[in-house]
Order: sequence, then structure tokens, then C-alpha cells
Amino acid sequence: MAAPSHGAVVVGVGRSAEALSVVRTAAAEAAAHHRPLHLVHAFNWAATGGPAPAGGTRIDAESLLERAGRIVADAAPEVPVSGEIVEGSPVEALLRAADAAFLVAVGDGGMATCPACVPTDAPAVELAARAGCPVLVGRSEPAPPGPLLVGYDGSPGSRATLGYAFDCAERRGARLLAVRVVEPERRDGDDGVLEEAVNRHAVRHPRVAADCQTVRGDPRSVLLDRSRAAQLALVGARGDGPVQSSLGEVSQSLLYHSPAPLIVVRGLDPGAGDGS
Repeated sequence: MAAPSHGAVVVGVGRSAEALSVVRTAAAEAAAHHRPLHLVHAFNWAATGGPAPAGGTRIDAESLLERAGRIVADAAPEVPVSGEIVEGSPVEALLRAADAAFLVAVGDGGMATCPACVPTDAPAVELAARAGCPVLVGRSEPAPPGPLLVGYDGSPGSRATLGYAFDCAERRGARLLAVRVVEPERRDGDDGVLEEAVNRHAVRHPRVAADCQTVRGDPRSVLLDRSRAAQLALVGARGDGPVQSSLGEVSQSLLYHSPAPLIVVRGLDPGAGDGS
């Protein structure tokens, strides 16, 4: 019987090598945050006209979860693990789990290694746009041992994202790079706003070494460039405006093209990011 996913890191388990590699990434995230890990594999009965669900039999699915469990035991043996096989769309299954999850993790389907790919219906894109909690998008290639990168624009969503990034950096023992990008044509009267926000969080997270960069340019290009040397990138679902069922241009660009694993931060109380 599957354990409830409340407060767990939930990861979608697929059959490809890339899909299984994200299990290891999710296990590390669960260990860092002292959360259990919940494995979810979905049968999509609607995708096949035969008697067996797409991707094989239930026995195959059980073997897949056992294999994923062994990956977790090897990567993070201290993390409690549960598993679940569900019928239906993998995206819908993970969206349901997201309502009670701490974080949902999924592979990117190869987007980061395909410069021309902008698959708006890919599972990672749908989850990042619709989930009720932060979404971790894993990559097929290992990330370098660089800093955690977080984008900041002063909006309530980015303030919550900055607070979440500080917590992640402290738990990983990693340096944090906070970047605010001002578009070239915009007059900027907010000098020091990034430093003030970072300093508020630094008081609560004294063990985190944080660097600030305020630069002019296109936010998508600047953050994508910085992400190439990051071990993890974090961005709010949308810089301003409603976050539900939407992704901003910056979060989409990083989702499609960043080589670093990405957490799209959503579903948090914006007031939690004020550092007060």
C-alpha cells in the first residue's frame, strides 16, 4: 500500500535512463530537506488499444519501482521511500500528488540538449505551469559544482523564491548567486534593492555565502548564461502577475534551455519571502 505523499518529495518514475536519473536528483533533494521520497509511476491506459497499458504490464511497473527504490537506497539510504502505481496520465497523477507534496520532481525529456525544442505540452512544462508546489526539473547531464543561482526582480513571487533559495543553499552547504537583471531601455531607480533583500535573508542564514549581481541586459539571456556554471537554478513561476496556470518568459527560457537542474518555485506564500 502506498504511503501518503503529504510533505514528501514526489518524483515521477519513467522507463528511460534520463527519467531514472532524476530519481537520484530527487533523492538528494529529499535528503537535504529531511523529507521522505514518494515514487509515482503512471499507467496510461488511454494510450493503447490492447489489454496491457502503454509501457508494459503491471509486473513491469512494479519492477521499475523496485529499481528506482534501489537507486534511492544507494544515493540517500537515510531517506524513507514509498511507491505508488496509478492509472491515467502521468502529468495528472503528479499534479494530484503536488497538492500535498513539498516538491515534485520530473525529468526534462531531453529539452536542455535540444536547442530548438520548445515542447509546450511536455510533462515538465505542464507541471511547472500548473503544480501547486515547487517543481524540480532534472537534467540528463550532471551539473557542475557551482553556486545556486536565483533570479530576483523585486516582485512578491521573486521574494518568496529568494527565501526558498537561501534555505536550499544552506541545506546543501552551497554558495548562492542572486541576480537581478534590468532591461537596457528601463530607467532603474532601485539601486541596492537586491542587496537589501539578500541582506535580510543573510541575517537568518548566516552560514550562506551570497553574492549579488545587478546587470543590464535581457533577463532570459543573462540568467541562462549564469546557469551554465550553476549546480541548481531557481526561478519564480512568473515575475509579476498571477502565478497559477502560467509561466513567465524567464522561467520558460530556463526550463527549455538551462543545462542546470531547475526549480520553478510556486505555491508558496509570497509573504514568506520578506525575510521578516
